[in-house]
Amino acid sequence: MEGHGSSGGSKDPFHVIHKVPSGDSPYVRAKHAQLVQKDPEAAIIWFWKAINVGDRVDSALKDMAVMMKQVDRSEEAIEVIKSFRGRCSRQSQESLDNVLIDLYKKCGKVEEQIELLKRKLRQIYQGEIFNGRPTKTARSHGKKFQVSVKQETSRLLGNLGWAYMQKFNYMAAEAVYKKAQMIDPDANKACNLALCLIRQARFTEAQRILDEVLQGGVPGSDDPKPKKRAEELLIDVRSRQEASPPPPELSYLLSLDEDFVKGLERLMGELAPPRSRRLPVFEEISSFKDQLTY
Repeated sequence: MEGHGSSGGSKDPFHVIHKVPSGDSPYVRAKHAQLVQKDPEAAIIWFWKAINVGDRVDSALKDMAVMMKQVDRSEEAIEVIKSFRGRCSRQSQESLDNVLIDLYKKCGKVEEQIELLKRKLRQIYQGEIFNGRPTKTARSHGKKFQVSVKQETSRLLGNLGWAYMQKFNYMAAEAVYKKAQMIDPDANKACNLALCLIRQARFTEAQRILDEVLQGGVPGSDDPKPKKRAEELLIDVRSRQEASPPPPELSYLLSLDEDFVKGLERLMGELAPPRSRRLPVFEEISSFKDQLTY
């Protein structure tokens, strides 16, 4: 495959132009099918062969799962990762977890998504992911970048909050969204927190958050997408306030086990600004301690 000529008179090698690895191994053929031929089914076949012969198994398994998701084979991709991740290196496990989270979301497997997100958060506050360093290298769309402990923790908490929303567990969602905002606030999670409060008929609190987004008081407020969403949610809040609905029944449990909460409290003590430490968001969980599900 390296011998292909390049278009436009360029003298760069074929694999450089098309951003595929050089060589003729099963993994290389899989990437060629994926990126050059644009044939996902052929790519999946070659990724399978790469895994079976031990050719770049870490990358082959992850790439194959992503391709399976693209062709609506997400359920199969989940089983493949579970079955073959034992062949992968320790360093690849975190990226495989991230793929699994996306697959669980795609398949509507909310319980599995919640458990995996909580496990990843535990790994952070136990020092297993960042290994005591303030940042780690992440990769997205072939590009490397640095992610801080704060950013990753807040991102995972935001995903956890959204998963709880899908379970209609608004109390747990509110708790983790507030936690995420105290660590690394952004406008998108602020809108999600406001939506969570709207679902609980706590319109005044929701409006306060949305006003803050629209006034540019939250990082990312200048982004058109969350700004538009905040405007739409504010319209919804005002219409509901006029209707004056009765307050909802607090029938949902937090579903946050005590060890998990304590671990997040410790992490909060390390990450949050001094002012936030005096008001840990999870102190509100203690009032529901008898409702915690183990």
